[in-house]
Amino acid sequence: MRVLVTGATGFTGGHLARALRSRGDLVRALVRDSSRARDLSAAGIELVTGDLRDATALTRAVADTDIVYHVAAMYREAGVSADAYRAVNAVAVRCLIESAAAARVRRVVHCSTVGVHGDVEHPPANEDAPLRPGDVYQRTKLEGEQLAREAADRLGIEVTIVRPTGIYGPGDRRLLKLFRAAVRRFPILGSGEIYYHLTYIDDLIEGFRLCGEQPAAANRTYILAGGEVTTLNELVATIADVAGVAPPRWHVPVWPFWAAGAVCEAICVPLGIEPPIYRRRVDFYTKSRAFDIGRARREIGYAPRVGLREGIRRTLDWYREHGWL
Repeated sequence: MRVLVTGATGFTGGHLARALRSRGDLVRALVRDSSRARDLSAAGIELVTGDLRDATALTRAVADTDIVYHVAAMYREAGVSADAYRAVNAVAVRCLIESAAAARVRRVVHCSTVGVHGDVEHPPANEDAPLRPGDVYQRTKLEGEQLAREAADRLGIEVTIVRPTGIYGPGDRRLLKLFRAAVRRFPILGSGEIYYHLTYIDDLIEGFRLCGEQPAAANRTYILAGGEVTTLNELVATIADVAGVAPPRWHVPVWPFWAAGAVCEAICVPLGIEPPIYRRRVDFYTKSRAFDIGRARREIGYAPRVGLREGIRRTLDWYREHGWL
């Protein structure tokens, strides 16, 4: 396969690009800064320098390509306007698909997020569950899905949408704070009885590949997640057990931290400063996320292989090896 991966300097995109190259695919990566992608080049991945919002760069990136895996996105950053989020997470998706269609690309696999479902009231949720995005990132990711489908229908190109749950594994830093809190026995905000559903990076990458290559995946939407769902309490206890420490025992109320987050955002965001506490980070401890991966299992043969305990062990080992824990 001749494939393009966007977001390859990030955690998920980087794992995907290297995994596809190791399988023998001819892999190209669209990167904004080639100096941050030397490891990709060393792995035999062709680099195209440019921005998602640059039509000329998109045309160069998609040329002579069979499949595009679109992973790049603007994640939650301080001091970024809603227009900037929309430009990257929504409008650029449409532009990429238009460029891909013009280049006769067979399929675009677009990475969205289960965050478009918001707080899951009746877990586990499937792909048809209500859509209730809760912040600008989730709202613009949902708009990106909608623009992707519209472009696919208009141009006749295959588009498959992937909604991953919380991604973890060696190299990830988004869940590092949760691992640190468990190992250092910090108190848990709230009751800890909400559901949290993780996806190990290797399983997610295989899911992406299936979405790109399986005929049945054309123009479908799939939730990709691990095979095990736990409560937050159970997850923290498992991390602590694998790390060889006693699990945290104390729980603290959520509302003081939520109020502190509101104050920090009001002061820091207008100044372009990363707030030390975000309300969305506090929401992590109050909103359930549990999902049904039955559609992906049935239609494309998705089968998570890395159990939660083994994935946690690998991640902890990597954190320790690199001095992050």
